[in-house]
Amino acid sequence: MNEFTNTIIEASKAVTANASATVGQGLAAGLTAVGAGLAMIGALGTGIGQGISAGTAAQAVGRNPEAEKKIRLMLIIGLAIAESTALYALIVSILLIFVF
Repeated sequence: MNEFTNTIIEASKAVTANASATVGQGLAAGLTAVGAGLAMIGALGTGIGQGISAGTAAQAVGRNPEAEKKIRLMLIIGLAIAESTALYALIVSILLIFVF
């Protein structure tokens, strides 16, 4: 009887340890997905900023058509700088998903 009890206790310890590891892995995967989603909030701000910039550039060209080339150059430079923030957020998000 004592041997049977020890076998049951050892089996329950093994099952408990395995269940804890599985729950821990699931929690880590879920938190990684949440972190990746939060990292992509940087892309939200970039999209809003680029929309405002393009709208303002269109208004400026409408008011002063002769300055279109200068306005377009400044718009493209500004959009490229703003887009780098979204790319950094995307890289962080991808790293979170595939590394952790």
